[in-house]
Amino acid sequence: MADELIIKKKDELATANGATLDKMIKPLTHEILLFDSYVAGTGYIKDQSILDGITVGTKLALRREPENKFDDKAILVLDEQKRKVGYIPEKDNIVFARLMDAGKYLTAKVVRTEEKGSFRQINISIYLVDF
Repeated sequence: MADELIIKKKDELATANGATLDKMIKPLTHEILLFDSYVAGTGYIKDQSILDGITVGTKLALRREPENKFDDKAILVLDEQKRKVGYIPEKDNIVFARLMDAGKYLTAKVVRTEEKGSFRQINISIYLVDF
């Protein structure tokens, strides 16, 4: 009986032991490493203090920006507070943009940061979140 689904409230499913369906599905997601790259444009961020919170292991959000006047395949890289960190480099973004446009969820994780003169290089791994 513990694995049976029951109707708890209208439009809400729960297991017999009380866990909601969303809590059961979430552990079934996993990340598939697609590519290693870097964050482009970090030198153009007006508030450079945003980059201070970016350390190895930091998770970064990716969001399409098709209205970008320089690149219609642009993908924004955002920190955990949804502040702009930079972009996926144009040379790397075409396949990722197509995946995101098709409804796939991509994310990134910082693997290395390094000061390079006047800008900070942030190396990332890009993941497909599979459900």
